[in-house]
Amino acid sequence: MIDAIQSIGAFSAMKEAEGTSITSSSSLVTPAAGTAVPQSQSFADVLGNMTTDVIQSMKSAEGVSLQAVRGEANTREVVDAVMNAEQSLQTALAIRDKVVTAYLEIARMQI
Repeated sequence: MIDAIQSIGAFSAMKEAEGTSITSSSSLVTPAAGTAVPQSQSFADVLGNMTTDVIQSMKSAEGVSLQAVRGEANTREVVDAVMNAEQSLQTALAIRDKVVTAYLEIARMQI
């Protein structure tokens, strides 16, 4: 997901170079000189990657929990994995809710 955020920053930097003005108060991280600019991803790709990361986090937490049941992992590892998975899931749900709300607002607009 961090790569997707970086590619958005690179996209904004490319738009600025093409002549589209961006306010100077925005704090975008632009790639250093000499580095390749990553290809911009579509919104669907970003959401797909985020979903994949959340699923992987949940599977990892489940695996660590099973290791703890077998006595192969300590409690701290289990808590860290479960908290990470919970945070990822809560973030994904918040983004989903915002997307649904935006869709509903657009659907209510009069044309």
